[in-house]
This record gives sequence, structure tokens and C-alpha cells, in this order.
Amino acid sequence: MSNYQVLPFSKSKIGVAGKTGFWRSLTPVIDHNKCVKCLLCVTLCPEASIVVKQDSPQILYDYCKGCGICAEECPVKAIEMVSGDEVGT
Repeated sequence: MSNYQVLPFSKSKIGVAGKTGFWRSLTPVIDHNKCVKCLLCVTLCPEASIVVKQDSPQILYDYCKGCGICAEECPVKAIEMVSGDEVGT
């Protein structure tokens, strides 16, 4: 028997209730110059709307609900929450 716990991992779903990004009022924006690629944001996103592309985190805005967990937990504050209109999403 192993000494670790298996945790569930969610994935974004395209379909009826899949694209939920229009619900948010704030949008996370990653400053890739500050990002140290720890990928904590990818791990902690409850909607699995942050993925790794080309070794960097990328936000899938169609699925992001703007909860701000990524920005709050980023150890180098590379993610800022801004109003959706400022991002053009």
C-alpha cells in the first residue's frame, strides 16, 4: 500500500455547461516576465482553466470563472486580476 493519496484532477469540458468564462467579472492576466514557472496556478485552479503550453502557464479564458485563486497563491505575484473589459475577453 502506498503512502500517498490520489487526488482527483478536473479537466475543462467543451459542451453544454463547459464554457463558463462569461460568468467572471475579473480576469487573471499572467506577466510571463515575472512568472518562475512553478505551475502552482495550474495545480490550484479549480476549473482546470490554466494549462501548460510551451513550458509556460496559459489561461483558457473560455473556462476561467475569475475566482482569483491563481493570483492569490502565485508566489511571485505574476498574476493580476483585472476587469474583463481591460483584457478584451
